[in-house]
Amino acid sequence: MSKMNFVPTVSINELRKLIPVIASELTVVITSEPGCGKTSLLKMMEEDLGDAYQYIYVDCPVKDMSDIGMTIPNHTTKTLEYYVSSLFCLDDPRPKVICLDEFMKSPKLLQVIFTRMMLERMVGDVPLPRGSLIFATSNNASDGVGDSMLAHAGNRVCKVEMAKPDTNTWLQWASDNNISRVVRAFVALFPRVLASYRDGNQDDNPYIFKPNMNALSFCSPRSLAKCDVIVKNRDVLGENATMVALAGTIGQSASADMSAFLSLEKTLIDVKDILKAPELVKIPDEISAQLMIMFQAVDVLETQDELTKFMSFVNKIPSSEVQAVFFTMMMRNAKAIKLARNNAQIAEWAKNNHELF
Repeated sequence: MSKMNFVPTVSINELRKLIPVIASELTVVITSEPGCGKTSLLKMMEEDLGDAYQYIYVDCPVKDMSDIGMTIPNHTTKTLEYYVSSLFCLDDPRPKVICLDEFMKSPKLLQVIFTRMMLERMVGDVPLPRGSLIFATSNNASDGVGDSMLAHAGNRVCKVEMAKPDTNTWLQWASDNNISRVVRAFVALFPRVLASYRDGNQDDNPYIFKPNMNALSFCSPRSLAKCDVIVKNRDVLGENATMVALAGTIGQSASADMSAFLSLEKTLIDVKDILKAPELVKIPDEISAQLMIMFQAVDVLETQDELTKFMSFVNKIPSSEVQAVFFTMMMRNAKAIKLARNNAQIAEWAKNNHELF
């Protein structure tokens, strides 16, 4: 299958900057495949903007009219007044950052209400505080999971598609969020788990979401992160329950391939033991084992001396491409980069392997 028509996309980090700049006047509607991290943008906004705003999550498909607001009789004036749900915290004067999650799966009547919110910054008949930011999320129409939008509304918003994260981007996020070395090594060695059905030539990819398949369990950036709790508790769960749970989270094909990583990890020497005599430690033959050791090192190295000793081990790995994984993760990890950018061995490796970047 040839690659589908090119669709321009933005990364999640670009959206993190875009939304605060324009979303007080122009609502951003973000689409992507399932499990790519759209909803996490609300947390990112909170990290970036702090308590000057209130942060409100609206799970659009499960809401009904009474969840948004209701008209209540005013017996004094003999009129009906619109009362807004406490969900929107209008008793607090701070501007809001509102995520309308899965907006295009909303019931049609509610989609009209949410559309007015996006266009006029109103909840029913009540205005939001000045400066409130609104963004919405949904899936791509081509995903075939029931997303649609009123045409007149689509022409009044900024509709963008979010790119699926590539391997390095996901691995950086996973390292910063304490995802186990087993899962990270699996993704590094099987980058097809982060491919998109829209890339083309993915008919034989057994791991990913495809609109024409009925599988509910598949690999996505989200499900790969979710399976980490299973991996970390596999000794408690036992082999059978672990494999069944993995299959129910990332799919049968991925769970079968990850089983080899789980078995291999138990045989690996600990990084702290490598640091005692790095020149004497034998390099494992399996690339997956090499990757797991390097991912652990990114997590645990604390001093320049430890990094220099571990680089003696890394330099013995026969593949410079595999070595490059360690270099990339060290330079992208918020904690590790403080060591890496001042380390002579890292600088020497980068000079000798500049063609890899």
